[in-house]
Amino acid sequence: MNVSLNQVQSIGTGLAFIVFPLVFIFAFAVHPGLLKPHLLSPSELIHRAHHAVLLQFAHVLVMLNTALLIVAAFHFMRILGNTSVAWAGFVGGALAILGAIVLAADKGALCLTMSAFDELSENEFSQIMPGVMAMFNKQGWLVLLWGILLLPIGFAVQAIALFKADIFPVWQFALFLVSVLLIGVPDGIEVVNLTASVLMAIAFVPYGMQMIVSAAR
Repeated sequence: MNVSLNQVQSIGTGLAFIVFPLVFIFAFAVHPGLLKPHLLSPSELIHRAHHAVLLQFAHVLVMLNTALLIVAAFHFMRILGNTSVAWAGFVGGALAILGAIVLAADKGALCLTMSAFDELSENEFSQIMPGVMAMFNKQGWLVLLWGILLLPIGFAVQAIALFKADIFPVWQFALFLVSVLLIGVPDGIEVVNLTASVLMAIAFVPYGMQMIVSAAR
Protein backbone atom coordinates (compact mmCIF):
# COMPACT_ATOMS: atom_id res chain seq x y z
CA MET A 1 0.00 0.00 0.00
CA ASN A 2 2.85 2.38 0.89
CA VAL A 3 4.61 1.67 -2.41
CA SER A 4 1.45 2.40 -4.33
CA LEU A 5 0.95 5.65 -2.44
CA ASN A 6 4.55 6.67 -3.14
CA GLN A 7 3.99 6.00 -6.82
CA VAL A 8 0.88 8.19 -6.84
CA GLN A 9 2.75 10.97 -5.05
CA SER A 10 5.67 10.77 -7.48
CA ILE A 11 3.38 10.81 -10.52
CA GLY A 12 1.40 13.72 -9.10
CA THR A 13 4.58 15.67 -8.41
CA GLY A 14 5.85 14.90 -11.90
CA LEU A 15 2.60 16.17 -13.40
CA ALA A 16 2.93 19.36 -11.35
CA PHE A 17 6.35 20.03 -12.89
CA ILE A 18 4.89 19.52 -16.37
CA VAL A 19 1.71 21.52 -15.91
CA PHE A 20 2.79 24.63 -14.02
CA PRO A 21 5.25 26.01 -16.62
CA LEU A 22 2.76 25.27 -19.42
CA VAL A 23 0.07 27.22 -17.56
CA PHE A 24 2.44 30.17 -17.30
CA ILE A 25 3.19 29.96 -21.03
CA PHE A 26 -0.52 30.08 -21.86
CA ALA A 27 -1.27 32.82 -19.35
CA PHE A 28 1.43 35.18 -20.59
CA ALA A 29 0.84 34.35 -24.27
CA VAL A 30 -2.77 35.60 -24.17
CA HIS A 31 -1.88 39.04 -22.79
CA PRO A 32 -2.75 41.80 -25.28
CA GLY A 33 0.06 43.96 -26.65
CA LEU A 34 2.58 41.16 -26.23
CA LEU A 35 4.81 42.46 -29.01
CA LYS A 36 4.55 46.10 -27.86
CA PRO A 37 6.13 45.89 -24.42
CA HIS A 38 5.98 48.89 -22.09
CA LEU A 39 5.33 49.44 -18.42
CA LEU A 40 1.63 49.89 -17.66
CA SER A 41 0.13 52.33 -15.17
CA PRO A 42 -2.59 51.13 -12.77
CA SER A 43 -5.18 52.82 -14.99
CA GLU A 44 -3.90 51.00 -18.08
CA LEU A 45 -3.93 47.68 -16.19
CA ILE A 46 -7.55 48.23 -15.21
CA HIS A 47 -8.71 49.02 -18.72
CA ARG A 48 -6.73 46.11 -20.16
CA ALA A 49 -8.48 43.67 -17.81
CA HIS A 50 -11.97 45.18 -18.23
CA HIS A 51 -14.16 42.87 -20.36
CA ALA A 52 -11.08 40.76 -21.20
CA VAL A 53 -12.59 37.30 -20.76
CA LEU A 54 -9.59 35.30 -22.01
CA LEU A 55 -7.18 37.30 -19.87
CA GLN A 56 -9.36 36.81 -16.81
CA PHE A 57 -9.48 33.07 -17.50
CA ALA A 58 -5.68 33.03 -17.69
CA HIS A 59 -5.52 34.76 -14.32
CA VAL A 60 -7.83 32.13 -12.83
CA LEU A 61 -5.45 29.43 -14.09
CA VAL A 62 -2.46 31.25 -12.58
CA MET A 63 -4.27 31.47 -9.25
CA LEU A 64 -4.91 27.71 -9.30
CA ASN A 65 -1.36 27.14 -10.53
CA THR A 66 0.00 28.40 -7.21
CA ALA A 67 -0.92 25.03 -5.68
CA LEU A 68 1.49 23.34 -8.11
CA LEU A 69 4.23 25.84 -7.22
CA ILE A 70 3.84 24.85 -3.58
CA VAL A 71 4.17 21.17 -4.59
CA ALA A 72 7.41 22.02 -6.41
CA ALA A 73 8.80 23.96 -3.43
CA PHE A 74 8.02 21.08 -1.04
CA HIS A 75 9.61 18.60 -3.46
CA PHE A 76 12.86 20.58 -3.55
CA MET A 77 12.82 20.92 0.25
CA ARG A 78 12.51 17.14 0.51
CA ILE A 79 15.28 16.17 -1.90
CA LEU A 80 17.61 18.75 -0.35
CA GLY A 81 16.78 17.58 3.15
CA ASN A 82 19.73 15.18 3.47
CA THR A 83 22.34 17.40 1.82
CA SER A 84 24.80 19.96 3.17
CA VAL A 85 22.53 22.75 1.90
CA ALA A 86 19.36 21.49 3.56
CA TRP A 87 18.82 24.79 5.35
CA ALA A 88 18.98 26.70 2.06
CA GLY A 89 16.40 24.33 0.62
CA PHE A 90 14.15 24.84 3.63
CA VAL A 91 14.46 28.65 3.76
CA GLY A 92 14.09 28.97 -0.01
CA GLY A 93 11.07 26.68 0.03
CA ALA A 94 9.43 28.59 2.88
CA LEU A 95 9.90 31.89 1.01
CA ALA A 96 8.62 30.38 -2.25
CA ILE A 97 5.53 28.92 -0.56
CA LEU A 98 4.72 32.23 1.12
CA GLY A 99 5.22 34.01 -2.21
CA ALA A 100 2.92 31.51 -3.95
CA ILE A 101 0.20 32.21 -1.39
CA VAL A 102 0.58 35.94 -2.02
CA LEU A 103 0.41 35.30 -5.79
CA ALA A 104 -2.93 33.56 -5.28
CA ALA A 105 -4.12 36.52 -3.19
CA ASP A 106 -2.91 38.93 -5.88
CA LYS A 107 -4.88 37.17 -8.61
CA GLY A 108 -7.95 36.98 -6.40
CA ALA A 109 -7.85 40.61 -5.31
CA LEU A 110 -6.81 42.33 -8.54
CA CYS A 111 -7.92 39.92 -11.27
CA LEU A 112 -10.95 37.91 -10.25
CA THR A 113 -12.66 41.06 -8.99
CA MET A 114 -12.42 42.54 -12.48
CA SER A 115 -14.73 39.80 -13.78
CA ALA A 116 -17.35 40.92 -11.24
CA PHE A 117 -17.01 44.53 -12.39
CA ASP A 118 -17.78 43.39 -15.94
CA GLU A 119 -21.36 42.86 -14.80
CA LEU A 120 -21.72 46.61 -14.22
CA SER A 121 -22.73 49.15 -16.83
CA GLU A 122 -20.00 51.45 -18.08
CA ASN A 123 -21.57 54.30 -16.11
CA GLU A 124 -21.55 52.25 -12.90
CA PHE A 125 -17.99 51.12 -13.57
CA SER A 126 -16.81 54.71 -14.01
CA GLN A 127 -18.40 55.60 -10.67
CA ILE A 128 -16.41 52.96 -8.78
CA MET A 129 -13.16 53.75 -10.63
CA PRO A 130 -11.61 55.56 -7.61
CA GLY A 131 -12.06 52.38 -5.57
CA VAL A 132 -10.63 50.21 -8.33
CA MET A 133 -7.66 52.56 -8.63
CA ALA A 134 -7.06 52.26 -4.89
CA MET A 135 -6.93 48.48 -5.29
CA PHE A 136 -4.46 48.55 -8.19
CA ASN A 137 -2.32 51.10 -6.35
CA LYS A 138 -2.16 48.53 -3.51
CA GLN A 139 -3.65 50.82 -0.91
CA GLY A 140 -4.32 49.62 2.64
CA TRP A 141 -3.48 46.00 3.42
CA LEU A 142 -3.11 45.32 -0.31
CA VAL A 143 0.45 46.55 0.12
CA LEU A 144 1.14 43.02 1.36
CA LEU A 145 0.80 41.88 -2.25
CA TRP A 146 4.39 43.05 -2.72
CA GLY A 147 5.19 39.82 -0.90
CA ILE A 148 4.87 38.18 -4.30
CA LEU A 149 8.59 38.98 -4.68
CA LEU A 150 9.29 36.22 -2.17
CA LEU A 151 8.31 33.66 -4.82
CA PRO A 152 11.21 34.21 -7.25
CA ILE A 153 13.62 34.86 -4.37
CA GLY A 154 12.70 31.59 -2.69
CA PHE A 155 12.99 29.52 -5.85
CA ALA A 156 16.28 31.23 -6.72
CA VAL A 157 17.68 30.13 -3.34
CA GLN A 158 16.49 26.59 -3.99
CA ALA A 159 17.97 26.63 -7.51
CA ILE A 160 21.39 27.53 -6.13
CA ALA A 161 21.05 24.86 -3.43
CA LEU A 162 20.12 22.22 -6.01
CA PHE A 163 23.23 23.11 -8.01
CA LYS A 164 25.48 23.13 -4.94
CA ALA A 165 24.18 19.71 -3.95
CA ASP A 166 24.90 18.33 -7.47
CA ILE A 167 21.23 17.50 -7.96
CA PHE A 168 20.75 19.80 -10.95
CA PRO A 169 23.30 19.98 -13.78
CA VAL A 170 24.57 23.37 -14.92
CA TRP A 171 22.07 23.74 -17.80
CA GLN A 172 19.05 22.96 -15.66
CA PHE A 173 20.25 25.19 -12.84
CA ALA A 174 20.86 28.06 -15.26
CA LEU A 175 17.42 27.75 -16.87
CA PHE A 176 15.73 27.48 -13.46
CA LEU A 177 17.54 30.51 -12.02
CA VAL A 178 17.11 32.77 -15.05
CA SER A 179 13.46 31.85 -15.54
CA VAL A 180 12.39 32.49 -11.92
CA LEU A 181 14.18 35.84 -11.88
CA LEU A 182 12.67 37.00 -15.18
CA ILE A 183 9.14 35.71 -14.71
CA GLY A 184 8.40 38.47 -12.19
CA VAL A 185 9.07 41.31 -14.64
CA PRO A 186 6.41 44.04 -14.17
CA ASP A 187 3.09 44.11 -16.04
CA GLY A 188 3.23 45.32 -19.62
CA ILE A 189 6.41 43.46 -20.55
CA GLU A 190 4.84 40.01 -20.71
CA VAL A 191 7.02 38.99 -23.65
CA VAL A 192 9.85 38.64 -21.10
CA ASN A 193 7.60 36.66 -18.74
CA LEU A 194 6.62 34.42 -21.64
CA THR A 195 10.26 33.80 -22.56
CA ALA A 196 10.99 32.96 -18.92
CA SER A 197 8.08 30.51 -18.89
CA VAL A 198 9.43 28.74 -21.98
CA LEU A 199 12.84 28.42 -20.32
CA MET A 200 11.12 27.05 -17.22
CA ALA A 201 9.27 24.48 -19.33
CA ILE A 202 12.53 23.36 -20.95
CA ALA A 203 14.00 22.83 -17.48
CA PHE A 204 11.04 21.16 -15.81
CA VAL A 205 8.87 19.29 -18.34
CA PRO A 206 11.57 16.62 -18.94
CA TYR A 207 12.17 16.53 -15.17
CA GLY A 208 8.50 15.85 -14.52
CA MET A 209 8.30 13.24 -17.27
CA GLN A 210 11.32 11.45 -15.80
CA MET A 211 9.62 11.35 -12.39
CA ILE A 212 6.49 9.84 -13.89
CA VAL A 213 8.39 7.20 -15.88
CA SER A 214 10.47 6.23 -12.84
CA ALA A 215 7.37 5.94 -10.64
CA ALA A 216 5.52 3.83 -13.19
CA ARG A 217 8.25 1.17 -13.37
